[in-house]
Amino acid sequence: MQKSFRSRALKGVFAIALVSGFTLAAQAALNFTNTITGQPLDLTEAMPEGRDTEAVKKFLATGVNLYLENPTCLAKGKDLFTSMCSGCHGHYGEGKIGPGLNDSYWTYPKNMTDQGLFETIFGGAQGQMGPMYGALTLDDMLLVMAWVRHIYKDDPKDAVWLNPTQRAAFKPFNEKEDHTPPVEQAPVCKVSTANAAGLK
Repeated sequence: MQKSFRSRALKGVFAIALVSGFTLAAQAALNFTNTITGQPLDLTEAMPEGRDTEAVKKFLATGVNLYLENPTCLAKGKDLFTSMCSGCHGHYGEGKIGPGLNDSYWTYPKNMTDQGLFETIFGGAQGQMGPMYGALTLDDMLLVMAWVRHIYKDDPKDAVWLNPTQRAAFKPFNEKEDHTPPVEQAPVCKVSTANAAGLK
């Protein structure tokens, strides 16, 4: 009887994992590929938490990151970037042992698009850039991407990841004018229903 219960429990866990994987695959209307190999990325490798946010659902379906230039979310993106990425890419994306991320030159040109940048973060690239799906949730990745886009310091006309309204309002980043509050003092990161319904 003990063995039968354990067997049923394992089947139940497997079924939940399978359904969760199918749900994630169904949300992904885009084809996500590894930056180096071009092989499809397995999004079911992502951590279970952070998969069902409005931002993740929208991004997987359309490639649009609802956190871009959302002032309520920048502090969280900065905090994640500082703890997970700045050791290699510099505090403001200026580059260290990893490439700079705050100008219009991209080591991997596909990173000019949010889909490409996500693929590099999720699946890794060359050198020290390993896959981050074990360290960041899908939602965390989008927040980090929003911060990377926010610290862009070159001409906004080259910022193809911004929609026309965002591009018109965008000012190249100046770290001396960075007033992003510490994450514990920042407002709660929110995506408005208008954003969720239809950016781009």
